Amino acid sequence: MAGKKPVIGLLGGGQLGRMLCEAAGPLGIPIAVLDTEDCPAKQANHNNLHVAGSFKDPEKIKLLASRCDVLTVEIEHVETEVLEEIATKGVEVPSADGKGTTLKKVPVHPSWKTIRLIQDKFRQKEYFSRNGIPVAEQIAIDSGEERADSIDEAAWKFGFPFMLKSSKGSYDGRGNFKVTGPEDLKTAIKQMGKLDDLYAEKWVPFEMELSVMVLRTEDDDGDLKAVYPYPVVETIHEDSICTKVFYPPRNIPDDAKKQAQKVACDVVESLWGRGVFAVEMFLLSNGHIVVNEVAPRPHNSGHFTIEAVPQMSQYKAQLYSILDRIPTKGANLTARVPSAIMLNILGGAQATSHDKLVELAENPHGEFTDVYVHLYGKESRPGRKIGHITATGLSSVENLAETVRPLIEAMDAIRLERIGSDIPTKSQTARPKAIPLVAVTMGSDSDLTTMAAGLKILDEFHVPYDVRITSAHRTPHHMMQFAAEMSKCGCKVIIAGAGGAAHLPGMLASEVHIPVIGVPVKASVLDGVDSLHSIVQMPRGIPCATVGIGNSTNAALLAVRILGGAYPEYAERMRRYQERMKTEVLSKDERIQAVGWQRYLEGMQSK
Repeated sequence: MAGKKPVIGLLGGGQLGRMLCEAAGPLGIPIAVLDTEDCPAKQANHNNLHVAGSFKDPEKIKLLASRCDVLTVEIEHVETEVLEEIATKGVEVPSADGKGTTLKKVPVHPSWKTIRLIQDKFRQKEYFSRNGIPVAEQIAIDSGEERADSIDEAAWKFGFPFMLKSSKGSYDGRGNFKVTGPEDLKTAIKQMGKLDDLYAEKWVPFEMELSVMVLRTEDDDGDLKAVYPYPVVETIHEDSICTKVFYPPRNIPDDAKKQAQKVACDVVESLWGRGVFAVEMFLLSNGHIVVNEVAPRPHNSGHFTIEAVPQMSQYKAQLYSILDRIPTKGANLTARVPSAIMLNILGGAQATSHDKLVELAENPHGEFTDVYVHLYGKESRPGRKIGHITATGLSSVENLAETVRPLIEAMDAIRLERIGSDIPTKSQTARPKAIPLVAVTMGSDSDLTTMAAGLKILDEFHVPYDVRITSAHRTPHHMMQFAAEMSKCGCKVIIAGAGGAAHLPGMLASEVHIPVIGVPVKASVLDGVDSLHSIVQMPRGIPCATVGIGNSTNAALLAVRILGGAYPEYAERMRRYQERMKTEVLSKDERIQAVGWQRYLEGMQSK
């Protein structure tokens, strides 16, 4: 043993381990890390107790345990069999006289039983369901030759959409596939077919994703003492990765927050061991809470506590709980500020893509004051978590979001560059070329003047789009090819402008499964009324959204609203756009009252 202070052994030395070490340093708590020599945690904490190697290697884990008084984990994907052996049978350590070895039991927190349960998401939710905790309905998927039939049965049972998931090893969206319709079944089997232990989960039509960190204490006999919830937060996921965390959640009642905390506490009470746990949940439209995932460790959604709950951040709570130092009167987990926002720094298309975001956050002459940057000392790769930024505010989270809007927009720009990049990843897997989320097409280049206003809207909202000319009458085969291409490439909305008979929008709507918005173009004879009637009068079963004659602006705005259902950044930009329109009208009303209608009209005419 090293010194009189108990040593904590940590399996895994990534960014969570680094921040745990950063919290332990000022408290004088020694930590021994098992991971590679250059891992982020060892960069922040140098000592002679560390072990170099894989945190999945049983012999390395035993070596670490021999140097420590208690073990904990940074990630749940570890070997629980050896942890069980260490906790129940012990690990060999040199005897005091140096002539042999003795067995020493080393407690593991959270318990190896909890980690083993959490590792299997299917078993985890079956366990929660038996304990009265609300989870989504799920069924196991057969393996081997019966797998395709089993997935078909899940589609029949749950309908579309539903989730196909791997019960083991999935992380940050890996091992998950959303089956949106029958056309996705073959792709799902192809992408998920090689994974073991699949299960299907009924789709949960949630209104918001929430998360609650919970601190759990227990005595030396393993009996629960107490659980303490942190404030509930709203999490935003893009590309299956958490990108933003809002405290408090926006526009939900206090009852929903209290219910989320209660459900999170129920979850953690049903588990074993000391420490902090993240409980990720869905908030439904009826106010009910459904548990999605649980992490038995500090978590991305709890980073905000470093600045917002400094008296007991999630990392300090992890240290104090596993050492049984939480006072009997409880822990103060109240936030010191009314609002906080955490923004993940994700690697972009280039190794330096995030530099501008970091510089903007660190700018001492800018508008940001209570903004804190954390970099993890990790190599930048596309989509990799390499740091985070936390901002704290003295008023509402909505006001704080407006203050840090330049940071959010910089994040969004990095993401759009990343998802549209064709730069190879480190594994030499080529990323796809730029994918348009919206395709804008027209029957003739003469329609471009009408469609230009909508293109400007898409530019304003930073929507990646493609512009094409595909005549339904002159190039029908080309139009069909375009429809097939857009159906497969990841495009989410098609805007089609046409004049005269205006068959283009309707023909595209009959060929694709994604929304089509038709823009009637004003012709020289019937002023576009014929085009409007042609698009709006589609037969039953072939819907085609239609805007006013020549109104490509509304077509683009509708496309942005559709994107907002899957991409939260577009929903947020739409909210800001609507707020600007409201502000403009109110300012005009204020001015006309102040100067009178005659002067107001003169001012309009002079512009």
